[in-house]
Amino acid sequence: MAGSHDALKNECYQANMELNALGLVIHTFGNVSAADRDRGIFAIKPSGVPYDQLRPEDMVVVDYDSKVVEGKLRPSSDTATHAFLYKNWEGIGGIAHTHSTYSVAWAQAQQDIPVFGTTHADHLTRDIPCAPPMADHLIAGDYEHNTGIQILECFRERKLSPEEVEMVLIGNHGPFCWGQDAARAVYNSMVLETVAQMAYLTLQINPGAPRLKEALIKKHYNRKHGDDAYYGQ
Repeated sequence: MAGSHDALKNECYQANMELNALGLVIHTFGNVSAADRDRGIFAIKPSGVPYDQLRPEDMVVVDYDSKVVEGKLRPSSDTATHAFLYKNWEGIGGIAHTHSTYSVAWAQAQQDIPVFGTTHADHLTRDIPCAPPMADHLIAGDYEHNTGIQILECFRERKLSPEEVEMVLIGNHGPFCWGQDAARAVYNSMVLETVAQMAYLTLQINPGAPRLKEALIKKHYNRKHGDDAYYGQ
């Protein structure tokens, strides 16, 4: 039905434009997708189109096998990664991928981002994980699909929940973030980039800086996300 995906495409478009407005992407780098769980589809940014030329109707709608449902342009080269995560993590409704500077720097260093302060703890209680670089046999295969496998294996090995930890670094590559919708995925991308910058600066000032005390981690997370949450700014 003509126009049946307009709302989804507009949600995706707005999220991609916010990613650009926040300075998390340059040129045509990065992408956001927005899922319609009831229909088993998602909209994603088209490949290679500059942000200042994007229109809502340019968003490409695909299913969880990366098959195009609607759209004249080629979907993002990262579409298979998004599709794999949607297929395996039913609780997420939006995914964002950027090449933002500080997040990528930590990914290139192949380092988790430690919980150094309360800004980090306001959003999650764990270090932000960095998945190890992709194995050679996966690189030689369906690279973008296998990036999804790389993320899933990292979370399984570390016993992490994608509902609690809504972000990951891919070793030598960059960040993927997700959330209940596309807007939340973009929000988490900005949080990740800010925390990555703060952590970098912390280690420049004091290379031996300790992690935040467990009591403060729990306090800050629970006052925002716990059963008796009360925090808001």
